[in-house]
Amino acid sequence: MKHYRHLFFDLDHTLWDFQANSREVLGELSRELLDGRYHLEPDEFIRTYEEVNGALWRQLDGGIIPKEVLRALRFKETLARFGIEDGGLARRLEEQYMERTPRRARLMPGAIALLQDLRPAYHLHIITNGFTGTQALKLRCSGIRDFFEVVLTSEMAGASKPSARIFRHALRSAGARAGESLMIGDNAEADVAGGRNAGMDQVHFAPMGDADPQATYRIRNLDDLRPILLPGINKAGNGR
Repeated sequence: MKHYRHLFFDLDHTLWDFQANSREVLGELSRELLDGRYHLEPDEFIRTYEEVNGALWRQLDGGIIPKEVLRALRFKETLARFGIEDGGLARRLEEQYMERTPRRARLMPGAIALLQDLRPAYHLHIITNGFTGTQALKLRCSGIRDFFEVVLTSEMAGASKPSARIFRHALRSAGARAGESLMIGDNAEADVAGGRNAGMDQVHFAPMGDADPQATYRIRNLDDLRPILLPGINKAGNGR
């Protein structure tokens, strides 16, 4: 088994449960700001928002639009799909979404226990496509910031995964070599292909299946990392 010294984690959908936290806030906002006036079903509002937001994020990651445009458009375009033209409401939704969501603390199952067991044996870092302030709040409010030595966002690096620039920046910041580093993330393009192109081994975390066959390792849950990285430690953190 290859020995690694540095582990680089993605944040959203890998450690921080983005979907659960985001949907919880979107449901609240739908009930508070939309239900009484427009009678929108929260599930339909959430589904539509996720479609719009996903498309805009792909444009952001591709360098087509800046973050300010994404933030200005995602709720405006979501409301427009329901025939609602209300710029003030769109701004209020955006403000409240950005205020509430990063403070939610739900993590992916097994994340805390895994990080606790990995920390004595490895240097742990984060590489994330996201806004610096937002990602910092997620890390702090979920209680996992202190596990990581380097936290690098696409905003800080001036490049987004899968660009090799952000991976090279992270490696330099960590004092790490690509050959002794492992990238762990859920996105086949951003995390897996990006890590591969930067010369790093990769773990594709694919809870729903369809893992990248080219990934160095493929896992369905975070505890699947244990036999790869902690072969002598069981789930409870005790030697066998």
